[in-house]
Amino acid sequence: MLVRALLAKFAQKPATSGLFQFNQKRGLHSRNKKAMEFIAKGWSALKEVDRGIDYADLKDQRLIPLLRTAQENFELALEADNSNTHARYWLAKLHMKYHVPGANKAVGAALLIEAAEMGDPDAQYELGCRLRVENDYVQSDQQAFYYLEKAVDQLHPGALYLLGAVYLTGDCVKKDIASALWCFHRASEKGHAGAAIAFGSLLLKGAEIPKSLTKFTLKRGSAAKKAGNGSESVAINPVEMARGKFHVAAKAGCDLGFKWLERLEEEEKRLLEERHADSM
Repeated sequence: MLVRALLAKFAQKPATSGLFQFNQKRGLHSRNKKAMEFIAKGWSALKEVDRGIDYADLKDQRLIPLLRTAQENFELALEADNSNTHARYWLAKLHMKYHVPGANKAVGAALLIEAAEMGDPDAQYELGCRLRVENDYVQSDQQAFYYLEKAVDQLHPGALYLLGAVYLTGDCVKKDIASALWCFHRASEKGHAGAAIAFGSLLLKGAEIPKSLTKFTLKRGSAAKKAGNGSESVAINPVEMARGKFHVAAKAGCDLGFKWLERLEEEEKRLLEERHADSM
């Protein structure tokens, strides 16, 4: 009887546990959805503030209603889902960057650290940047690098670009052009104009494309451009690769992207003219 009772109890437990877990997940999804709705409203109000700042003073009273709306919605998002890192991050920015009534930079910093520790890539990048600038402690550079690497692990474009610059200059780490190029390449794939310019200009200056990128590019190129005779060899042209990066920057509206593209066109015209003159 006891064995049978235990077996029956054990058989019932998974069903109860599964139902509980299902309800728990459904509740979590509902809270997260509600939080994201509040975040969207707060973010929209903050974007209106950013547009207004271009034509008004940071402390302009006309911006206060929008700032209050943003703050209320970010706070409501945290009430709906206290584990939401995006709400923490945006509320932190509100306290640290904007002149919202009752703004407290200490509260903002605490929220930013919490969001970074909880794995938010935007918060990790922001915290890493602030630690590099606000160098009040001896270990701040190492801490900054730690958070930047965390954001890079999640392929945050800004963090990738900054880490690439760190490797390029040898600031806090051993100078490593290959690692810098890798970071710039991955950031440019996400549309980062500065990273695209950095990658392209380094190639034109003679920097060697990292093997990790050449293998991937050759593999992708051979699959897309297989010759009819069965040959799969595809050579990487650094100039064409750089041109592609400048197009990324130009598409993002970066003037340097357009200027680099113009320079390439002028150089190609000059070379064609020289070859034509030599053949005469």
